[in-house]
Amino acid sequence: MAFAKLSSSLLACKEAPPARQARNPIGAEIAFVSPAGEEARLLVEHLRALRLPAFSREYEAVALQCAAEGLDHLRFLLRLAQREVEERQARRVERLVKQARFPAPKSLEGFDFAAIPSLDKQLVLQLAECEWIAWRENVIAVGGLGTGKTHLAIGLGLAACRKGLSVEFFTAAALVNELVEARAERRITRLQRRLDACRLLIIDELGYAPLPPAGAELFFEVVSRRCERGSMIITSDLPIAEWTLVFGSERLTSALLDRLSWRLHIIEMNGESYRLEHRGRHAPEHAGDEAGEEGSPSRFSTVAPFARGMMHLAAGQEAP
Repeated sequence: MAFAKLSSSLLACKEAPPARQARNPIGAEIAFVSPAGEEARLLVEHLRALRLPAFSREYEAVALQCAAEGLDHLRFLLRLAQREVEERQARRVERLVKQARFPAPKSLEGFDFAAIPSLDKQLVLQLAECEWIAWRENVIAVGGLGTGKTHLAIGLGLAACRKGLSVEFFTAAALVNELVEARAERRITRLQRRLDACRLLIIDELGYAPLPPAGAELFFEVVSRRCERGSMIITSDLPIAEWTLVFGSERLTSALLDRLSWRLHIIEMNGESYRLEHRGRHAPEHAGDEAGEEGSPSRFSTVAPFARGMMHLAAGQEAP
């Protein structure tokens, strides 16, 4: 009957309403007195001062439930604490997702792995555990247009938010534009610190257009600063072998890949357009050459060998 005593001592007041009766599993009646008056007001104020909104909102309902189940005061407090923790975690995830500025809410649960047979599903699910972020590893996802690279990147970013990790999402063009503007306005240091602070930086759509020399150098500086400090996901519709076209310099591209290559995970996403598949459309027959050019597995078959070759080249060794 310890819980009955706790209920009456904590929640009773001088002008209490009639007690509501609940029965425990044994059949003994347990009285729960609804809070009211000055004591109830003080209790709510104290809970708000302690920043315990779930306690303040649900203590009466939980007390009634625990009384009905014959639970003692420790289990009553445990249930309230669990609800408070769950609510705080949900608010934190919501805040992290908002700060990440994802272009659309997409999760891995909604990703159709069957639409991209070449995708290593086991690797993706392993990455969703986010241990690679703790080790400051990097991910590069390459594949043809519309093969779900952005969806995959957002899904992994959302998984990181759910783990309580901070994420920043940019397209490559938007990031470079912001870097160039920040340098012109003499706030580049503040922006760099912001990018350094996040646990996961996602850079989407690298390769849609060549970067200007100044933008390429600033992009390289972002990657260089995060080397072994934080994780990155970079998506590109270009094979790594063609990244020189984006940065305009083999030397810069080699140095960038050297920074990224520390425990690098490469995800190849080849196949028909993921977007077209889900819209129920099919490419016209005369577009076969174009589809083969953008989505053919052979175009991306040199990704891993080229990456290894660039790593050896950056290290001053002869590529195997």
